[in-house]
Amino acid sequence: MNLIESFSQFKAGKNMDRPTLVRVLEDVFRTLIKKKYGSDDNFEVIVNTTNGDLELWKVREIVPDGEVTDVLTQISFSEAQLIDEDYEVGEECYEQLDVESFGRRAIMAARQTLVSRITELEKEDVYKKYKDRAGELVLGEVGQIMKKDLLVIDDATDNELILPRSEMIKGDFFRKGDMIKAVIKHVEMRNNNPIIIISRTDSKFLEKLMEQEVPEIEDGLITIKDIVRIPGIRAKVAVESYDDRIDPVGACVGMKGSRIHGIVRELRNENIDIINFTNNTILYIQRSLTPAKVSKIELDDENMKAAVYLKPDQVSMAIGKNGANIKLASRLTKYEIDIYREVDENLIDDVDLDEFSDEIEEWIIDQFKNIGCDTAKSVLDLNREELARRTDLEEETIDDVLNILQSEFEEN
Repeated sequence: MNLIESFSQFKAGKNMDRPTLVRVLEDVFRTLIKKKYGSDDNFEVIVNTTNGDLELWKVREIVPDGEVTDVLTQISFSEAQLIDEDYEVGEECYEQLDVESFGRRAIMAARQTLVSRITELEKEDVYKKYKDRAGELVLGEVGQIMKKDLLVIDDATDNELILPRSEMIKGDFFRKGDMIKAVIKHVEMRNNNPIIIISRTDSKFLEKLMEQEVPEIEDGLITIKDIVRIPGIRAKVAVESYDDRIDPVGACVGMKGSRIHGIVRELRNENIDIINFTNNTILYIQRSLTPAKVSKIELDDENMKAAVYLKPDQVSMAIGKNGANIKLASRLTKYEIDIYREVDENLIDDVDLDEFSDEIEEWIIDQFKNIGCDTAKSVLDLNREELARRTDLEEETIDDVLNILQSEFEEN
């Protein structure tokens, strides 16, 4: 029978709790009974979840012939004996019903209801499976590539996961059938459908990759205190060990970078700085600006600001390409970091670039500042080719700037 087969097929393919499935099937058939008889009080629905068998029984009290007052709850003695000749007056008569007797239309309606209820259960089950798994690493196969999302099939459960393009690393390129690693970022019910969003840009993704590669993290010997990322560009990871015999940075990097290299490849060559966590704020800021070497730091704890002084050749490293290094250092330490070049007495006649704002556009000045050049002489110290390589400026623009700056010193 189609109705039972629907249940059996679903039951065989899904690992859902049996009591719930039994309740659903009972509800569907009791609805069928109510529609035909007006009540289900004198009926029993028995479901065998092992083999999918289902039995419907009509239960009525046996009364002497001619004394039946309610055909729904009573049956005459002679009728009961046609069912089983051992029945006696006063006993309950159990008559098995044939599902086909409810009519084809009623059965089809019940089947639709059953499939609908089971589908709802399945959706709820998927939501329950994933709702408490935010931050977990998953591996899946690209099933479909859409304009804004990738549909990924979870390798462990065959459930559908969604990887929005906004959660992909710059440089990520996947084809149908490719395997993807990501973390579960968010799970919700949307229009009664479970939506599982996964991410490759979330900091948790880097954390989980490090747990996979560094046994000491998984074992709790090394703790990741914080992670900040500009996905695909740069990341900073603060680690700490409570065992003095373990070097947390060395353990995370591995022999000749063996542990970190695999993670860097997975993250499309994202530059990862591993630093030792410390409660000493000055030391923490100093470490966060790696690879630059800091000369001096002045803190304004009330406003959470730090003035960092460096030698001229360290400024560009502290700032990083497009300001990535200083941005991440600020996010990691929770301090707003301002970079200052240590003034050489011989260069006391240098001029701040901002003083040329009437001749040079602000966005062009910002380009030079991003590479650590905030004074006229710091720009003039670099040749034309070096400036073109390190900024996004056209050579013609660079020539104009160099002429403006050079003329300032010639006039003086």
